[in-house]
Parts: sequence; structure tokens; C-alpha cells
Amino acid sequence: MNKSASPSTPARPKTRLGRICIAIQAGTPGQMLERAEAALKNASFLEFRLDSLPRPAAALPRFKTFFSEHPKVTVIGTCRRKANGGQFNGSLSEELDILLKAGRAGCRIIDLEVESAEEASPAQLDKFKAALRASGAELLISFHDFARTGALDQAADHIAGFEPDFIKVVPTALTLADNLAVLRLLANRSIHSRIVAMAMGEEGIVSRVLGPLSGSAFTFASSQEGAETAPGQVTGQTLRTLYRADKLNSETLVFGVAGNPIAHSLSPLLHNSAFRREHINAVLLPLKVRTLADFLNLALELPLSGAAITMPLKREILPHLDQIDPLTRQIGACNTLRITVDRKIFGFNTDVEGVVRPLEKRIPLRGAKIAVIGAGGAARAAVFGLVQKGAEVLVVNRTHESALALAKAAGAAAVKHEYLARNRVDILINSTPCGMAGSAQSHPIAENELNAGIIFDMVYNPLETPLLRLAKSRGIPVISGMEMFVQQGARQFEIWTGKTPPEQAMQRIVEQELRRNAR
Repeated sequence: MNKSASPSTPARPKTRLGRICIAIQAGTPGQMLERAEAALKNASFLEFRLDSLPRPAAALPRFKTFFSEHPKVTVIGTCRRKANGGQFNGSLSEELDILLKAGRAGCRIIDLEVESAEEASPAQLDKFKAALRASGAELLISFHDFARTGALDQAADHIAGFEPDFIKVVPTALTLADNLAVLRLLANRSIHSRIVAMAMGEEGIVSRVLGPLSGSAFTFASSQEGAETAPGQVTGQTLRTLYRADKLNSETLVFGVAGNPIAHSLSPLLHNSAFRREHINAVLLPLKVRTLADFLNLALELPLSGAAITMPLKREILPHLDQIDPLTRQIGACNTLRITVDRKIFGFNTDVEGVVRPLEKRIPLRGAKIAVIGAGGAARAAVFGLVQKGAEVLVVNRTHESALALAKAAGAAAVKHEYLARNRVDILINSTPCGMAGSAQSHPIAENELNAGIIFDMVYNPLETPLLRLAKSRGIPVISGMEMFVQQGARQFEIWTGKTPPEQAMQRIVEQELRRNAR
């Protein structure tokens, strides 16, 4: 490929590429430069979405000054037309003119969508490529599918026919398996060409984070929340700090938290912070699961080293486990997987530790009278675990028949709500969603039933639930669901790494996030 500079243009240094490119769009040139300056605190590789500006050509002189003031910064210039998924209303000729001027102003890479390459005449495209390379810029031709993940190799072959410096293929992930298609494309193509690929959409986070490990020249991130340039894009800070995407390598162990919904899960924060603190080469990703088969496909082919399992998969996963501990089998729900190198799946339930460990720090459990409100999955873990510790467990549920069934299975007793108003218990545990952010019901019991030595609410968001607030007003010691969440996660960390978890640090980071979200 001819990358020589014209006699009047000095040759540029070799393009510097980081693993993460921060995509910046803005309504004004000033705002774009402000966001670029802010992004430079953590990155030196940016994309200027010129099509987000009302008059992109008029902004280029200001950008040229920015480039000259930051010679070590690499910038991709993009001016995608509306018909091709961008915001630019101009013609093909106007697009090519703006992109060429962007290259001459200092953009080191120019992104031209494949539809524009197809629309241009061969002579027009050759002239554009020659002028662009004379300016010292490199050409990236991109393909985007905003509906699905289709024939990726065919798209890459088509782009390669235009002889660009970079091939970019970006489909939309509708399943977790779509990430595997992207990663296979990268592994096969990166040997002989510079390729960029990731999948859009919430399911595509796997390819966004792991793409560079499979051969993607880089991956994209947004400058800040609310400024995403593509569906499923996360911030540069998230990629760099939470997922350490620029530090991952071929030895990195990959874990996941699987469920639906999953976007607001705190498990990535909990575990990735612990991995970083303990210098463990691992990353945990959120996995939006639509079907169990899709998750198992990803887990075994990627492969994952383990996973945290949330609703609605905790019971559904059981028949697919190669080995399960007796207590998890009794409970009938699994929330933690460890996957061996020979693809064997071992199942555990760490929700038990999430209940037992906080209580054991406060009182002896043998002989303690403990009332558990609810009869769902979380209640089953609490009841079975506490009975195993020798506690006298009472199950209280709105539907008494469900309480009776759980009590019979676990060797506990079932009582009605009136029991709580007349009798004192050592510990009262709420395992229902009452009081959770967005829940219609704030309290799981009536005020006159608050007759306990300790109140334990499994709900962890908000940090202080209405039940905990009421208990504190009465001077009753409380345990928040955050502590349960951290303790069950700490046990997962032990299972996955064989190391002692940094419990205090894990609790501190989760508490900080919950308080930040509450503001």
C-alpha cells in the first residue's frame, strides 16, 4: 500500500494506536474539544464524529490547532451520512471533501462507511485514497449492521476489495453467541490484515472487551455516559477501570454474571475490583441471557472459567451441571459455576454464605430462633443454610401453603404472620423484594410484627430499605442486603481463585457505588 507523503507534506510519524478509542460526538466544536481534552486524561486515541456537528467543515481549523497542540494524540475522523447510520445530511462528494480535509488537518485515520465506498466511482475513490494517503492519513472502511449479526466474513471480504488500511466490521448482537462469531472473525483475519470488529447492543459487551485479545486493532468506547455513538457502547473509564480492557492478555481468565436483566448488576464492580486488588489476571463481564442454551454455548466455547448465575437461571441450570454439592441440590438452585479446563461445570450456591456469614459474626446460630419472610429462591437458601447450622427456623409467607412446603423440605417450621406480632425472634430475615428500588410494596411485614433482636433485609438496593429504616428508628440492630451480596460474592471469589477474598475492600466499593446511585 502506498503511504508516501506528498513533497509539500512532511511524513507523519507512524500512527500510534491504543487498545481503546474514545468516540466523541457533540453539538458544537467547542463541546467536542472540551470532551476531547477531558478524554486525554485517560486516553490518547480518539474518534471525532464530525457528522454530529452542524457544520463539520467549518470546525476543522479549530481541530487542526488541537492536533498541533497534542502531537501524540491519534484521532479518527468520521463523517457518516444519515442514510448510513450517521447524522451528516450532505452528499457523497461533500462527505469525501470533509474527510479529506480532516486528514489534512491532522486526523491520522479516516473512517469511510462501505456504502460510500460502493457509491463512489472507481476513479473518484482512487483519487480520494491517493489524496488521503498523501496527507499522511490511513483509510478505514467500515460496515455496520444495526439489525443483526450476519455473514461477517462476506462483509470483511467486500471491504478488503477496496484495499483500505483497516477493515471494520460491526454487527449487532442479538445473542451471546453472536460475540463468538465476531471473535472468530478477528482470530481468522487479524493474521493478515488490520481489522476492527465488535458487536453493538447490550449482548455485545463480550466482543467490546475481549475483541483486542482476539486480534481487533482496537475497540471503541464513549467519552461519557449519555454520549454513546453506538448501541451498547460503554464509557472509556468503564472499559479501562472496571474491565481493564487495556491490560488483558492471552492468560486472562474470563468470568461472567449471567441473567436478565443484567445491566445494573454490581457483580462486575465487586469482582473486578477484587481481581485488581489481589493482582489476579481475570475479568468478569455482564452477560444478558435470553436462553440457557445460548449462555452454555458461550460459556463452553469462549470458554468461561466460571460464572455468577442470577434469575431466571438458578434452577434451570441444574440439569446441565456435571457436579453439584449436596446443599445446593437440596436448595434446588445454583448461583455459582466453576468451569474446568476440560469443560466440566461444577455448581454451588453461595447465597447460603451470604446469609450465614453476616449472622455468625453477630450471634451463635445453633439454637437461635430465626424467622424468614418469603418462600422463593432467596428464602430457600436462607432456610436450608440456617437449618444446617442448627438454628430453629420459622418460614413466614403470604401464601401459607408455600411456607409449609419449604418448611417441610428443609426441616423447618411454618408460621403465619400473626405469630410475629405475639412472639419475639432472635433474627428476622426479609427475603422478599419488598422495599427494593421500584417495588410497589415498601414493607414485608406490619409494624407490630417487628419483634426481633436483629433485622436482616436481603434487599441491597437501596442501601437503607424502609424496613431497615423502621428497625433503626426502634433501636433494633440491622444487617443490610449489601452485606449479604458481598459475602456471597466473597465465597464466589474463593471458589474461582482459591484465594482469600478482600472482603472489606469489596464491601467498601459496593457501598460507595450504592451511595453514589442514591444521590
